[in-house]
Amino acid sequence: MTEKRVVFDFDIEFSNGGGIQGRDFRLDIVGDDIDDKALVAYIVQDLRLLMVGRATILHKRIVAERHKRPSASAVPTDAGNDVRHVDLSHTIDSGMITYKGLPAPLVCDHISRPGSRASYAEGTEFQIGRIDMVGNTGTYLDTPYHRYEDGVDLAGLPLEAASGLPGVVVRVARGFGQALDWTMFAGIEIAGRAVLVHTGWDVHWRTDQYFENHPFLTEAAAIYLRDWGARLVGIDSLNIDDTADPHRPVHSVLLSAGIPIVEHMTNLNSLPVDGFHFFAPPPKVAHMGTFPVRAHAIISVSA
Repeated sequence: MTEKRVVFDFDIEFSNGGGIQGRDFRLDIVGDDIDDKALVAYIVQDLRLLMVGRATILHKRIVAERHKRPSASAVPTDAGNDVRHVDLSHTIDSGMITYKGLPAPLVCDHISRPGSRASYAEGTEFQIGRIDMVGNTGTYLDTPYHRYEDGVDLAGLPLEAASGLPGVVVRVARGFGQALDWTMFAGIEIAGRAVLVHTGWDVHWRTDQYFENHPFLTEAAAIYLRDWGARLVGIDSLNIDDTADPHRPVHSVLLSAGIPIVEHMTNLNSLPVDGFHFFAPPPKVAHMGTFPVRAHAIISVSA
């Protein structure tokens, strides 16, 4: 088959100001054509651009021309022997509000230490705790069952869907705005990875500001993440969707594709952009779609 390349101009604006332009840029393509969205993704990846706001492709044409580069190698997934653990979860306390309108958890003793002493030998005591809470408490994972009646629930979620995933952090500049579009992810290698969106919104955790004007993904961003092979998507914000939109398009797109979502994350500033593995397996509970997780990352440490 004759190899093809695409020739085009581009105009890119950055979300934190400034921009770049290119003329008669050339890229190898697979097949006979490439759409503008995929082309933006390739150019952003090639130039290693971050915080891309708006991107426009101009004067695109396809030419028959021999490819100039070898195929990209796979992302390594060996975590190594020397590692560092990073906790990415909020602590659950009795009375804590995660989301307005949902009840706070009640954490108490089922059997207290003093109450247990009558059942054991002198000097021996135990505590059995009790918690009353909804699944959407603290840092939690959404399974497809959360959105779809016939979707996989907590008990049916494969361990590999939320455990040991190679991860990547997408950082959003402070003050960028609420809606995070697909171009934020265009320069990132996301296939097969847990994509964690670091907005810094977790600094408002347990304040009134946390519930107002939070960052969220657009439907186009969710479609991009789905189509480019994300395995899991997490965010350190109130909701991955715009809570003003009752359709919840991001939940709908990702969960319909079997991609778990982790919301209300924290401490993403402690992670590198990549070079870590992500873990957030929930308990194996039937007929529930969400549950708190001890989300964490393991980072390879060079000897």
